[in-house]
Amino acid sequence: MAAVTRTPRARNKGRLFDGKLLVGIAVVGALLVLSLFVGVYDVFGAEDGDEMFAITRIPRTIALVLAGAAMAMSGLVMQLLTQNRFVEPTTTGTTEWAGLGLLTVMLLVPGASLTTRMVGAVVAAFIGTMVFFLFLRRVTLRSSLIVPIIGIMLGAVVSSVSTFVALQTDMLQNLGVWFAGSFTSVLRGQYEMLWIVALVAVAVFLIADRFTVAGLGEEISTNVGLNYNRIILVGTGLIAIATGVVTVVVGNLPFLGLIVPNVVSMFRGDDLRSNLPWVCLLGVGIVTVCDLIGRTVIMPFEVPVSLVLGIVGAVVFVLLLLRQRRRG
Repeated sequence: MAAVTRTPRARNKGRLFDGKLLVGIAVVGALLVLSLFVGVYDVFGAEDGDEMFAITRIPRTIALVLAGAAMAMSGLVMQLLTQNRFVEPTTTGTTEWAGLGLLTVMLLVPGASLTTRMVGAVVAAFIGTMVFFLFLRRVTLRSSLIVPIIGIMLGAVVSSVSTFVALQTDMLQNLGVWFAGSFTSVLRGQYEMLWIVALVAVAVFLIADRFTVAGLGEEISTNVGLNYNRIILVGTGLIAIATGVVTVVVGNLPFLGLIVPNVVSMFRGDDLRSNLPWVCLLGVGIVTVCDLIGRTVIMPFEVPVSLVLGIVGAVVFVLLLLRQRRRG
């Protein structure tokens, strides 16, 4: 596939924790504490302030951590498996497939529970990601730009189908809400399914070395005794679970999985295991900052975090393209 040299820097390989990571944890922790106390509702002065703090602020902050880490991690795994730095769930159509699965469940089972909707989104995201990988196997020219273009085209087709179905069934407004990518509706009792992505993160960490080997290509993976197709299947399943869960609970978080792994790899190389804590931490930090901006820029109203992320991500995406072009 597209030429992305995976050469972990010797000084970082195998080092999971160091002083810089502790500083990063402290900074992100401060942002999360700030998130707890930013909002229109006065949690200190109101009579039910303590209750609202527990119902809204704490769940929202936990959701920021889980969703940010999940999407950043998904981008990292997907970039390894495709050997391309420009792919992530929103540039491969995975998010659009998850939305189509959610829409399908809502049409077939109007009163579906959160778990049922989540299963539908995960299954559709898995199918869509596998379709993307099958397309890649059919493409002979796999430059760094061709791969994400294929994903974006597939996503556009799926998004068009979802929009058409939503128009025919008067669910277009619901579709827009689902893809808004906002933490406004995250409340106690409605976000707990996000803890599933923590299990996904543990699974990715445990098989990180296999993902790293698979990122070297099918031929090398087979030569060292790795079942390449099985690892692709496992990676696709983990990406689908993380993307489906986040899509149902929060919505679309564009470009997060693109920005974070590229920034981390610039400074630390490409070893998945040692980079995973940094990727999750930076993903949480970026989502939290974007959410704080969205909450304060037009207070008392909120701007969806996906809008802020989309602006930042688009700028970073262009910069990465220019950097890739200079490097040839």
